[in-house]
Amino acid sequence: METLRYNYVQRILHWLIVLLVLGLLAAGALLGNLGFDGLKDLMGLEMTNQLYGYHKTFGIIVLALMVLRLAFKRLFRSPAYQPPLSGLERGASLTVHSLFYVALILMPVFGWLGTAAGGFPVQFFNLTLPGLIPENKALSETLFQLHGIVGWVILGLILIHVSAAIYHWRIKRDGVMKRMSLF
Repeated sequence: METLRYNYVQRILHWLIVLLVLGLLAAGALLGNLGFDGLKDLMGLEMTNQLYGYHKTFGIIVLALMVLRLAFKRLFRSPAYQPPLSGLERGASLTVHSLFYVALILMPVFGWLGTAAGGFPVQFFNLTLPGLIPENKALSETLFQLHGIVGWVILGLILIHVSAAIYHWRIKRDGVMKRMSLF
């Protein structure tokens, strides 16, 4: 019998990534809009440093979880849609999900490289990870601009994804939501 749900590990990964990404987007909005000095004036030096450190740490965790999620995607077939989606729905779903995978991998990579190019430590909890590229302030600015653009792309994808989920749940009532629900 074919299952109509993703396996439990995939569902846990999905929702864990959701929570982390929402927190990272909120923190990133603060970091991007206020900058280091603005945050320092608002929260103090220690809290500002902690926020930057946690943002880096949890960004790297998202990167690792996305690599794990890709591995699970290759190892396990996606459950069939029952009833099947229309061609347009299938195309839209594939496009949005593919863009999510690309964006959720590029986002932390751009952050990691931008941090290193800016001459700052790439932190993972209390460890300092290799920067991977030499210091280059101009490159750092470009990478952080890309990091911000991808953040907006992710936000847009979230809005599309959630809207489609609500459409399938409340309007079509076709059981699509069960595929990724935890319970």
